[in-house]
Amino acid sequence: MFTIGEFAALGRVSVRMLRHYDGIGLLRPAVVDPHTGYRYYRAAQLGRLNRVVALKDLGLTLGQVRTVLDDEVDVAELRGMLRLRQAQLAAQVAADTARLARIEARLRMLETEGQMTTKDVVLKEIPPVRIAELTAVAASYEPTDIGPVIQPLYPELFRRLDEAHVRPTGPTIAWYEPEGEGEAVVVHAGATVGVDLAAARDFAVIDLPAIPTAAALVHHGSMDEVEATMQVLARWIEENGWRAEGYAREVYLEYCQNEPEKGVTELQIPISRR
Repeated sequence: MFTIGEFAALGRVSVRMLRHYDGIGLLRPAVVDPHTGYRYYRAAQLGRLNRVVALKDLGLTLGQVRTVLDDEVDVAELRGMLRLRQAQLAAQVAADTARLARIEARLRMLETEGQMTTKDVVLKEIPPVRIAELTAVAASYEPTDIGPVIQPLYPELFRRLDEAHVRPTGPTIAWYEPEGEGEAVVVHAGATVGVDLAAARDFAVIDLPAIPTAAALVHHGSMDEVEATMQVLARWIEENGWRAEGYAREVYLEYCQNEPEKGVTELQIPISRR
């Protein structure tokens, strides 16, 4: 048998915690010396201790842990519960990481507020362009909804283009349109091509219409930080007496999927006179 200190070391818990578990009847010592009050544990009790710690990590209270252990949960059930909790925590970490990145982007935008200039905005006519595209629907135009939808579309589009022996002839282009009456947005991920419209393929080929008048500005860096550039465009449009007509078209002059901070994107917002 092991003293309480030895058993605590073997189970990687504190002596204080073992005393607490004893006090609430969750994990009693195998033997208590009637003269000294010293507690002694058997190696077999490590199994119950492992279950207590695992169930606590699942977020259960000690009262709930005792109930589960009294129901004699087996190893397979406990493993399944832990796998589920592991997946939940991983999803939470991913969400928190994405939220932190958005906060950092907003902070940088606030720090540069008032420093960015509209002098680089260009008024231009955008000619029609033929693109091969895949589409999907995002819940809204917010970056948190658009990003997870559009990001997997381009690798899949390139894969299908390669299988069809179609080579892009120009930049990749993303454009958006409303889906119904709510906030949902149809996301179009396209690549400029020079093929005919009629052939049957597992991707669409369309002629993206011209934009008679667009306010255009080049954004350098990740699209996670595009809001600052978009707001410069908004200031220019307002200051010069124009009205925005729909979502911005994104022309990826340098598409860097693995190094998004090196990306170069021209934002093209259709505009008309007020």
